[in-house]
Parts: sequence; structure tokens; C-alpha cells
Amino acid sequence: MPTVTITLDGPRIGEDTADLIYLVTDTTDASAAEAAAFAVAPATYGTLVRRDPTVEPDGYDIWRVTIPYRKREKQETGGSSYSFDTGGGTQHITQALETIETYVPPGEPKPDFKGVIGGTIDGTEGIDIPLPAFNFSETHYMATAAVTPAYKLTLRGLTGKVNDAAFRDNAAGEVRFVGASGSERSAEDWEITFHFEASENVVGLTIGDIVGINKKGWEYVDVHYTHAVDPAAHVIIQKPWAAVVLKVCETASFSGLGIGA
Repeated sequence: MPTVTITLDGPRIGEDTADLIYLVTDTTDASAAEAAAFAVAPATYGTLVRRDPTVEPDGYDIWRVTIPYRKREKQETGGSSYSFDTGGGTQHITQALETIETYVPPGEPKPDFKGVIGGTIDGTEGIDIPLPAFNFSETHYMATAAVTPAYKLTLRGLTGKVNDAAFRDNAAGEVRFVGASGSERSAEDWEITFHFEASENVVGLTIGDIVGINKKGWEYVDVHYTHAVDPAAHVIIQKPWAAVVLKVCETASFSGLGIGA
């Protein structure tokens, strides 16, 4: 098995360059020596990235492997990159997922508020909770010939729309196109970044005594309440009596973005 050691005369540092030099022993195969050194070399050196090594004999069964590190290359036209974050904002809710416990004075019956948060005689106050979200962006380098006035109008028209078919492993209804930002990188191409938000579709949601509610990620559930009397505690409560699933974002095909599905 090849043995790899880094030499004492490295790294060699230049302007936006670095070279790590390894000695590989215990092999007569130059390709095996190259592979062994490449496997132990770090993928990056500061902001520089690893490039293909060169191999030279340095004695009997000894190989000198130089691994260069250089600046990241400019993305070619047609290339792309991807980034994401899972930060979110807040959402005002009036309905809990579950009632854990209700505490009342000893001997008093426990009212069932049906999961309503901040119910009063006049309505429901609710609370603000953290809203999980999955945001992702893609940067594409598109040929100038493809970034026409018509294409820019297409991007404008799709902004705020929700996918009507599967997109990036998300089901229809889960991804909203937030918008795009672009700039002309050269006479040959444009750098365009596409921004998206993803929210899961929900099946079988329960709100109070209402069961079997299905909603897509960017649809909104509007809960309507009515006064009711808790039969055990004999108190007036707010009770969900209808849950209306509303479409609040238009749907569209994302094929017009020109970045695939």
C-alpha cells in the first residue's frame, strides 16, 4: 500500500496559487502514487481549490506528487450553482395542534376549548409562532441570446406563482417563485439568480372537531368560529365550525424559467 508524506519544501505559495508536494513510496505505479496523494490532500487551501496533480519519479519506488491549488474558475455559460437556508419568519395562528392539559380549580369541570388560542366572548386572539420555511436559490449562467425581452417578461409574470407540477423534488403546490435577479456578465452571457420558497402540502389536518382537511403548501386555511356552550363546564367557548381552504397564489408552469424541472 502506498505511503504518503508531505515534503518539507512545501507548500509553495504564490499570488492566488499554492502547491502542496508529497512523496509517495512503496509503489511502482505512478497512477497509484497520484491517487494516494490526491486522497490525502485537502480539497481546498484557503480560498483556492484543488486541481489535477503532476507526478515525477524521485528515486526507486519513490514518487514526487505536486498538487496545485488555484482560484475558482469562472462558471461557464450553461453552468449553475445552488444555495439554500431553512430560516423562517412568524405566523399568527388561532388554533393549536393539540391541547396538552387544562387546569382548573379543584372540583371544577375542565372545559374543552377545541384547541382555540386566546378565545374570548368576542373572538379569538391567537399568538405569533415561528414559521419554518425552506428557501433556496439557483444561479444560472445563460447565453445572452436566451435572455430576450420576452424572457424577462416571462420572469415577471411568473414571480409570485406556485408550481403546477413537480419541481426540484417538490410536489405541485409546494414551491413559490419569489423572483429573479440578473446582470449581464459579458457579451456572451448573463448571471441570473432564481429565488424560491417551499412549503409542504398537508393531508388529513384536524382543527377542533373538523377532520380530514387537505391543503397545498401555499393555500390558506381560514378558520371560522362560533359561540358554543361546553356541556360539562357550562361555559361559553369559541368553537371552530368551518375550515375554508383558500387559493391565495396563482399557479403556473415553471417551464418558462428555462432551468428545467
